[in-house]
Amino acid sequence: MRISRRALATAAALATVLPLSACGGSDSGSSDASGKVEGKITFQTWNLKAEFKDYFNGVIADFEKKNPGTEVEWVDRPAEGYADKISADAAGGTLPDVVNVSPDLVAPLAKAGLALDLDEAASKYRKEYLDGAWKSHQIPGTDGTFAFPWYLNTGPVFYNKKLFEDAGLDPDKPPKTYDDVFDAGTELAKNSKGKVAALANVPAIEDFGRYGVPLMNKEGTGFTFNDAKGVELLTRYKKLYDAKGLDGQALTATPESAGHKFLTQSVAMNPGSALDLENFKKDAPSLYKNIGITDQISSTGKANMYVMGVMVNSQTKQKPASVAFAHFVTDKTRQMQFAEQVAVFPSTRGSLDDPYFSKQDGTDETKVRIAAAESLKTAENYTPVLFSEQMKVELKNEVAKALQGKQSPKAALDNAVKTCDRLLKQS
Repeated sequence: MRISRRALATAAALATVLPLSACGGSDSGSSDASGKVEGKITFQTWNLKAEFKDYFNGVIADFEKKNPGTEVEWVDRPAEGYADKISADAAGGTLPDVVNVSPDLVAPLAKAGLALDLDEAASKYRKEYLDGAWKSHQIPGTDGTFAFPWYLNTGPVFYNKKLFEDAGLDPDKPPKTYDDVFDAGTELAKNSKGKVAALANVPAIEDFGRYGVPLMNKEGTGFTFNDAKGVELLTRYKKLYDAKGLDGQALTATPESAGHKFLTQSVAMNPGSALDLENFKKDAPSLYKNIGITDQISSTGKANMYVMGVMVNSQTKQKPASVAFAHFVTDKTRQMQFAEQVAVFPSTRGSLDDPYFSKQDGTDETKVRIAAAESLKTAENYTPVLFSEQMKVELKNEVAKALQGKQSPKAALDNAVKTCDRLLKQS
């Protein structure tokens, strides 16, 4: 996938549940990946060739040199239509040997028997990766792990110190938990007479996760975010919305529109990245001089991560070579090299302690990188791998009705779960 700020912020949004009924849950055959690493394999990436051609050519050359008798053919697919292309290849039996995927892309492939179980085929490598990253490609109700973790991303929260100070809040003690956010949001709205809100986005599925709401049952057969804790969270958002501590346009907000609200200083907090800091410095110097940086809001103590992975086709005729190459692309050395070229983070254990991710040099980019890297050490992917794009829309619509007072928070979440469960069964 092309690595841009917008793409990384919505990595999961680009993937949809694939219609793999044509595959019929095909038998994955043996998961044994032992044997000589040799033969020709195909490696598919997600819109990376335009910017990183030299990097991947170098990785392939190094792998082939290390493993004489191997040949890697690299194909790169555009971001638009990537999910449809994988679906068509899966149904037609032309899926590449090694494939760049996100967790929600790998889920239907695993259910169709087309993703190799790495817990069986490559368990010796598990200790090399962060626990949260490895688990992100596991499917509820299905035993196994179906892709090597690759690059990660997350982002800190920016806040406006002046707006906090004007509201009588300590600008050096930003909110850390949802309790803190709701308290601060109420004060911001009250002391600005409704002109300044704390947030510009309604709660999404990852907010429920970071609040500590159980999102799905262990069997992977139904969603559970309508439990008492989920209702509690939405009820508190409703109170914040009524108090004008949640921006009035949040119901229809996009990441871009929410960012604009923060830029114009009508919202006090917003998630972001180093690229945002650069824009603030250039386009909003009055905001930039009052910028504070803090961790993602979480009541669980763990941030949300976005993760990409590298999957091995269970039907490949070259299992040893395919597993070896997928591991090679995602090992500590290659991930560090990649992270130093672009604003992503390695999923390999110990990499985030590297000076590149831990030593300040006074620049804005490094400040954000270090803050994000620290949070990723214990982060989780809170978006269930079976939670499709259509389900996200259904949840947002029901949340909007609750915030507008058209139905109770409990009714809203009950309706969302009912629809999402129906969609889950259809997939």
